[in-house]
Amino acid sequence: MRITGLALLLLSCFGAAQAAAPATQSICTSPAQSVREQGYVSINGIEQWITVTGAACGNPVILFIHGGPGNALSPYADAMYAGWERHYTLVQWDQRGAGMTYAKQRPADDVPLSVEQMRDDGIAVARYIGQHLGQQKVILMGSSWGSILGVHMAKAQPELFHAYIGTAQVVNARANEAGMYREVLALAQTANDAPTLDKLTALGAPPWRDPRNFGILRRFDRKYEGLATDAPPRRWWQPAPFYATPQALADAEAADDYSYIQFIGMQGDGMFAKVDLPALGTRFALPVFFIMGEADLLTSPAIARSYFDSITAPAKGFTVVKRAGHDPNQAVLDAQWTVLRDQVAPLLK
Repeated sequence: MRITGLALLLLSCFGAAQAAAPATQSICTSPAQSVREQGYVSINGIEQWITVTGAACGNPVILFIHGGPGNALSPYADAMYAGWERHYTLVQWDQRGAGMTYAKQRPADDVPLSVEQMRDDGIAVARYIGQHLGQQKVILMGSSWGSILGVHMAKAQPELFHAYIGTAQVVNARANEAGMYREVLALAQTANDAPTLDKLTALGAPPWRDPRNFGILRRFDRKYEGLATDAPPRRWWQPAPFYATPQALADAEAADDYSYIQFIGMQGDGMFAKVDLPALGTRFALPVFFIMGEADLLTSPAIARSYFDSITAPAKGFTVVKRAGHDPNQAVLDAQWTVLRDQVAPLLK
């Protein structure tokens, strides 16, 4: 197993501009070679944290685009996706403003993030990973916020990807936000939940200017999703030891705070407010698959279905997962595996 410790090759040799990948040669000398790496790669002007885990270089590559935008998946990936590395090479990327990337280069609070900038980062990461592992294309898998970036990446550079898989697929900021408020309100009314109804009435329907309101509604959303879903294993959310030091945990919390404000905006004018994926066009040049929790209140399956039905793609599929909500649980991961096995794998042959 090839281990490079805290660096992916000689990082100082890598440079990038716009969405260009760092120049690199494949580390894979044979399809049977295993790989396990973690470290910083220079992507579009800053060093960004990437991990690569796989039992065989010849296996298909999955590039995960995490949610949040500040919620890096790398601390939890080994627990959540244990066993997948036997069949796929798994790539985690801590986005600009998230996780270990934030820890390395903390942006000032007044330095904005943008969907376009992070889309270009993701494209550069995909190019780098393809070259680094000797693969012409990778499978793109985005969840929640990552589903926004995933669609932007898939639309901009479809030739880099075998397929796009969107889990908890966001569609339109205003539609998704209003739908969440409406559905949580209806559930609270049905349950005669007076405390929640009082707080929701005080919030009023979105859009909002107060950045706290989205977080308040999300707490009620999680409350009602929790009644209709199966909880994930607790071990999933215990960060791996490397990410569990006091400094790493403090950095992760600070990254979450920074990214939340960038996402919502101090006046409700952050990155999320501008999200309208149908406006990018509904014709895709690669296969597209959506996986939606039946009880997802934040990214409504009905809103995602309407968008999905409008999409034209070489192949597409829509999966609704029972006893699942917005946040992943075992049923969601099982559905991802099934889509990969039954719908994506045949496209790779």
